Amino acid sequence: MSRTTTITVVGSFAVGLTIRTQRMPVFGETLIGSDFDMGPGGKGSNQAVAAARLGAHASFCGIVGDDKLADIAL
Repeated sequence: MSRTTTITVVGSFAVGLTIRTQRMPVFGETLIGSDFDMGPGGKGSNQAVAAARLGAHASFCGIVGDDKLADIAL
């Protein structure tokens, strides 16, 4: 009989908001940007994904708000 490792991660989820600029802005400076992207992440959710990719049965527990980014989390 084979065993599968079960891991439950209680942690954070975040949506990263990134934009490309020609250079890093200095404090208080506004620059024109391009290539805006939103992507899922966060230490807890990344750990659960990594465990699942390694073959474990992984679950993630966290709290989801009711803002516009909640759909990405769900």
